[in-house]
Amino acid sequence: MQDQDIAWMRQALALAEEVTNITTPNPRVGCVIVRDGVVLGVGATQPAGGPHAEVRALRDAAARGADVRGATAYVTLEPCSHFGRTPPCCDALVAAGLGRVVAAMGDPNPLVNGRGMARLRAAGIETASGVCEEAALALNIGFVARMSRGTPWAWLKTAASLDGRSALDNGRSQWITGPQAREDGHRWRARSCVVMTGIGTVLHDNPRLNVRALETPRQPRKVLIDGELRLPEDALLIEGAPLLVFTASDDAAKAERLVRRGVTVIRLPGDRPGTVDLPAVMQWLAQDGVNEVHVEAGPGLNGALLRAGCIDELISYVAPVLLGDAQPMARLPALDDLAQAQRFEFTDMARLGADLRLRARVAENWNALRDRVRLA
Repeated sequence: MQDQDIAWMRQALALAEEVTNITTPNPRVGCVIVRDGVVLGVGATQPAGGPHAEVRALRDAAARGADVRGATAYVTLEPCSHFGRTPPCCDALVAAGLGRVVAAMGDPNPLVNGRGMARLRAAGIETASGVCEEAALALNIGFVARMSRGTPWAWLKTAASLDGRSALDNGRSQWITGPQAREDGHRWRARSCVVMTGIGTVLHDNPRLNVRALETPRQPRKVLIDGELRLPEDALLIEGAPLLVFTASDDAAKAERLVRRGVTVIRLPGDRPGTVDLPAVMQWLAQDGVNEVHVEAGPGLNGALLRAGCIDELISYVAPVLLGDAQPMARLPALDDLAQAQRFEFTDMARLGADLRLRARVAENWNALRDRVRLA
């Protein structure tokens, strides 16, 4: 791997980051075409049905009057090799006469999965991969999770005190953290495909759960876990972006009234009365094209998702305050031994005003997905 490869791939990643909130369910991809240290064309994947990054870069080069024959394309994901809503990108690169293609990581889509790079090599194009792999995976971790294991990548967002309390004993939590932390939380909402919460949060706070702190080209859909279908028919959550309600209730009349309000009601009962099968919810969402799930709920649902193994990452905002005997971030059973504890690895820490944002992930989940995108 050459230093220049890393530098150009970082430019491709920057292009991909610019389309973070618009490409779902497709991956976020950037492409830079270069020859002799000169950029010939750049592009990033557009919303579903629009051109992919490679095609955008080729069109940009054509608009500049640049000849790309023999040039190198740096792309953050292996070029696709199948017909979907658009033709295969690897065919476009071959037809353009590229001399070399460098991919940050492989595409785990079973319709691609190494075939894109193989077709490029078969056409006489030099290939390389693994450049800035970790950064590329982080940008598309949800897409990789959905394609590899059939569930989205889910992060649990919490705001808590130094002693791990997310609300007072009476349920009040506005506001434990400051405005900078709350704005950052909205950025994670905007990135996600869906924002998930539980019925307890809706009944207590009546939230909208939309993105308000920044401009966004789309609002993520909303998911409510409501085992007994207690959602008020005038709840603010129903307004705005589409709402999916997962329930165990067989109250057909209530479900029909919600459907008339534009709500989608899905019955997925769990193994206990009045509960929802949370792993089945994640599988349902993946089949519906959801890459990333942003969970913003109370201790009950937080704990249930953690116990069910549905959470891949924690995004925790910590305020420099002590709340004492108050509600926890997640309601989990007492342990008899430290060996029973759920383990995460820290990946990032940032100061936001007076607060800290800590990110931690399940290392095994990340490593398994990293292995899926490594090309031979």
